[in-house]
Amino acid sequence: MGAGAVRVARPHAGNTAEFFTADRFDLQTQPVEGQRGEEIAADLISGIHLSTVDLDATAVGYRDDQHARTLRAAFARRQLVNYELVPEVMAAVEFLLAAGELQGYRTIALYDLGSSGLSVSVVDLVTRQLHYSERTSDIGGDYLDALIREQQIASGRIAHPADPAGLTALDTLCRRAKEQLSGNTAVAMPSEYGLVLISQENFEALIQLAVESSARLTREVITRSEQAVQAVVAIGGGAHIPLVSRTVGRWTGMPVVVPAQPETVVARGASLLARPSVLAAPTRPVPRVTGAVERPVAKTKAVATIAEPAAPLKEPGPSRRRELSVAGVAVGALVVIAALGSALGWGPQVLRGDSQKSSAQPSSAVTTAVRPPVDPTAARSTDDPTNVPISAPPQQYSPTTVEATSTTPGPNTIVVVPGLPPIVVPTIPPGVLPQIPMPGQQQRQQR
Repeated sequence: MGAGAVRVARPHAGNTAEFFTADRFDLQTQPVEGQRGEEIAADLISGIHLSTVDLDATAVGYRDDQHARTLRAAFARRQLVNYELVPEVMAAVEFLLAAGELQGYRTIALYDLGSSGLSVSVVDLVTRQLHYSERTSDIGGDYLDALIREQQIASGRIAHPADPAGLTALDTLCRRAKEQLSGNTAVAMPSEYGLVLISQENFEALIQLAVESSARLTREVITRSEQAVQAVVAIGGGAHIPLVSRTVGRWTGMPVVVPAQPETVVARGASLLARPSVLAAPTRPVPRVTGAVERPVAKTKAVATIAEPAAPLKEPGPSRRRELSVAGVAVGALVVIAALGSALGWGPQVLRGDSQKSSAQPSSAVTTAVRPPVDPTAARSTDDPTNVPISAPPQQYSPTTVEATSTTPGPNTIVVVPGLPPIVVPTIPPGVLPQIPMPGQQQRQQR
């Protein structure tokens, strides 16, 4: 699909890439003439789908991503889904290889001169890899038509049209004259504005600078690609001009291949690449078209599947050191009290309290619930963390704590660390500790 015309190619039955004949195609050309090319293409394909029963697949060649987006939008408005988009370069390579035009070559430069501009692409024929490509609108079929129009007006034989519609009609007449010059030495075409008269020699002199500019661009693209290009293949409507192949070959020093009907190479190649597209069921979304823009998918990070490496342990900070120091003091106090009680013979009462004295205060003990043993032969339930699917986060088990009923701290209760259970110092019964007289009392007894 070009800017000047939309071309439709349908291979005859059995004319595939395996059993190929270059001229066994039904070709149809629809001029754009100021309309939107993608809308014309959508109308043509929609009509073909409705009128053709045995149509298996449709492929549409596109130039770049922007071109592909406009085509998809036009097809969506007509509810067309059974089609695919293929790059024009790959469609051209498919046809050229099937037709045997490129035997003996591995890497080529594809020179595509159409109505709206020139595209030069370096392609590896074995891997079908596009190495480098550039496009310019400085030269194209429309620009060459404008050169002929201005030259004819300047000669005095043609009156300048008074409105845009007249300019469009005159451009169409100049395009026909250019196409006829491909096989004739001169053309004369009458119009309501005068006689369009031009010879092959005058035409080549008129477009010489533009063609040399395109040949220079081709040589620069080959150099930038850093590939061992072996030949240049000229396609598109501009490839019909004999001056193009001569000038490009002189500037690049390579053979220039011009296939038959170069303006239909992309359309015929796209038809060879067409593959049936599976239509979605009514309850399911329509399948994406080849070349559609992917939307980013939000990634959800799962817990306890294949986890990321654990972070290294950090050195405890100052606040953590203070907590450890206070806990150490509490543990040290318990050790001192336990040692003193063991030496005096009432260690058990210190640690568990005097259970026979009603004045002993109950301590705030922490009881850890013990999980019952698991029978290894029994079937695992869904509560067993080892039976949880790997995609689900594991269940976290923590010891069940049961706090005893707290009472009002008595006089023998010592709080060593805030937040930790208090230490209950039992009352020492009289007569347990030996009565050690004070120094003053001992002297009085001696007296």
